[in-house]
Amino acid sequence: MNNTRRRFLQAGLLSGATAAAGCGVDVSVDQDAPVEPWRALRILVLGGTGFIGPHMVREALRRGHEVELFNRGRTNSELFPDLRLFKGDRDNGLDALEGGKWDVVVDNSGYVPRHVEDSARLLAAVVSQYLFISTISVYGDMSGPIDEDTAVGTLEDESTEEVTGGTYGPLKALCEKRVLAVVGANRTTILRPTYICGPGDRTDRYTYWPVRTLRGGEMLWPGTPGDDIQIIDVRDLANFTIDCLEQKITGTYNTCTPRSSFKIGKLLEDCQAVTGADMSPTWASAEFLDENNVKLPIWEDPKGEFARMLTVDSCRAAARGLKNRPTRETARDTIAWWKTLPEERRAATRAGLSPERETELLELWHQQ
Repeated sequence: MNNTRRRFLQAGLLSGATAAAGCGVDVSVDQDAPVEPWRALRILVLGGTGFIGPHMVREALRRGHEVELFNRGRTNSELFPDLRLFKGDRDNGLDALEGGKWDVVVDNSGYVPRHVEDSARLLAAVVSQYLFISTISVYGDMSGPIDEDTAVGTLEDESTEEVTGGTYGPLKALCEKRVLAVVGANRTTILRPTYICGPGDRTDRYTYWPVRTLRGGEMLWPGTPGDDIQIIDVRDLANFTIDCLEQKITGTYNTCTPRSSFKIGKLLEDCQAVTGADMSPTWASAEFLDENNVKLPIWEDPKGEFARMLTVDSCRAAARGLKNRPTRETARDTIAWWKTLPEERRAATRAGLSPERETELLELWHQQ
C-alpha cells in the first residue's frame, strides 16, 4: 500500500513538473526522496455545501479521507447526510467547534477578516495546516505582470465588513493576512483562484457562454477571438486543494489556466462543439462595448485597467502539481449539468446579456 502510494505521489509530482515545464520554474523531482506513508486525514471544511465545497468534499472522500463540515445548515442541506455537521455561524457562532480535533482545515467560506481570524485562532492549536481559499481579486497593482508576489489591494478603513465589488479583493487580502499572523506561514496554504467554473456554478459567469450558445442564432461576442481569458475548473481546484493537504504543501498559489493559454475564441469553439447549436458569432469591439456600458463575464478589454487580471502567472501552482483539464471538458460538463436544472433556474442566467439587451446591441452594432 505504501509503495503504491509512493509511486502515485511521485507520478503526480512528475506530471506537475511536466505541466510547469514552460514556466521557467525549477520543478525537478528527486524520485529517491522519502515520501511519507499515506494516511487518511481528518478534514474540517468551513462551508462545504455551496459551489466549490461539495467538489472538495467529494474528492477528499474519494481518496479515503474523513470529512466533517461546519456551516449554518441552510444551503444544500440535503448534501452529505452521512457526514458530521457542526452547525454554527462564522459571526460569533463558532461554539460548536470548541474541543474538536482535526488534522487540517479548509476555509472556503471566509470573506470578512474578523470571521477568518476568529476561526484561525480557535483552530490553530488543533490542526497542522490551515488552507484558505482566497482570490486573484486580492491584487492591487496591475501596472505589470501579476504573480504571487504582486502587491495586494488595501482599504482605507480596514474595519469595514461590507463585502462589495470594491472591497471584496482587499477584504480577502486582509483575511489572508490574519490567517498568516495567527497560524504561521509554515502551516498555511493560500489558494488564489480566478473565475471558478464548472458543474454547480451559481454565478453563471462562465456558464452564460455555453448556455447562450445553446440557444443559437446571432450571438454577441466581445473584443477579438485572440483576447486572453483565464478560468479554473472547480474540480481542478478541488483536486489541487486535496493535493496540498496530502502533501503538506504550504505557501501562496494562483490557481488558473496557464497565462495566455486560453482565448475567448477558444471558448467560442468549445461552446459550439459541445452544444452543436446553429449559432453565428458577431464580434463587437471593446470600444463599442465601453460606449454602451456593456460588461460581459470573464472578459476584459485587453487595453483596459483590469486586463492583467486575465494573464495571471500560475507557474508556482503548476510546479506543485496543479493540472488543468481540457477547457472543452469544462464546457461539456457545464452544459450537461445545466440541462439537469429545474426549468425556473434555467429561465434566465444570472450573468451576461438578456435576450432583449443583446438584440438591441446587435442592432446598434450593425448600424455603425
